[in-house]
Amino acid sequence: MKAPARRTHVVLRPELVSAIDAVVGKRGRSRFLVQAAERELKRLAQARALSSSAGAWRAIDHPELSNGAAVWVKRLRSESNRRLGRTRR
Repeated sequence: MKAPARRTHVVLRPELVSAIDAVVGKRGRSRFLVQAAERELKRLAQARALSSSAGAWRAIDHPELSNGAAVWVKRLRSESNRRLGRTRR
């Protein structure tokens, strides 16, 4: 069961309110702001996760990718096709 919504006071510039209302209407303002806040919180969490994991992947641990991921993937696909007896289209 979801917790009940909580009313809060947010101060926005009049031109921002007008722009939001022009897109979603006055009755859609709260839903729009909730969705925007949720997206931004998710983006910030992802940015923090990326930042905290910086350096976790080292090129020395993955020599198969030394020529680039695209070359490695192409080689894998080619090997699979040969193993399965497929010819290139």
